[in-house]
Amino acid sequence: MKHRLDHLVLCVHDLNAARALYERLGFTTTPPAEHPFGTGNSLIQLDGNFLELLAVIAPDKIPPPKTGDFGFAARARSFLESREGMALLALDSTDARRDLAAFQAAGLTTYAPIDFSRGTTLPDGSAATVSFSLAVTTVANMPEAAFFVCQQHEPENFWRREYQQHENGATRVGEVIMAAPAPQTVAGFLERMSGGEVTSEPGQVTITLGQDRISVLGPARFAKRFPGTPF
Repeated sequence: MKHRLDHLVLCVHDLNAARALYERLGFTTTPPAEHPFGTGNSLIQLDGNFLELLAVIAPDKIPPPKTGDFGFAARARSFLESREGMALLALDSTDARRDLAAFQAAGLTTYAPIDFSRGTTLPDGSAATVSFSLAVTTVANMPEAAFFVCQQHEPENFWRREYQQHENGATRVGEVIMAAPAPQTVAGFLERMSGGEVTSEPGQVTITLGQDRISVLGPARFAKRFPGTPF
């Protein structure tokens, strides 16, 4: 099944400071919300996908490691021990368990499905609930990244046009750029995980997902596109 980009999980140390930064950049952020497993978030909703600013806000609520579980909050905490930034990439799903079975059939590493609910604040200030089901996969040669599909159960409480109006004019995440020493070595995983169409050229792999794409750049391509940025 071909997926599309759903959201990027951007791990940050200070949620309020991150919200303030993105608001200075001209984005509208949603009111902070709390997950039941120790993390909290604020979103930047766009047209059909979004950015998730995520921080550990209640470390005592992070569940202890359990065999077969991905450990979403523990993963975020571990990531933040070395840096901030994109720790997980989510694709859309209408049936997370069906996608989990597809991951398994494709020979990908999988974990127990994650189901959870959290509160949300609607633009008029009223409270509502949103619920999600996730299916996570990882691959050994991309140890610093994780991928999952996200199924929403109350999309009418989640997507709100008021939160999608941004002073800077941003409308959508159209491309996710990742860096890898040898992009071709991750092409097979990304193709099986996403169902996208792979284009390979020296130093770059592109996975096309309808109007979206994931680009994996090697050192030379990365330096050309982002001069002066450490690889």
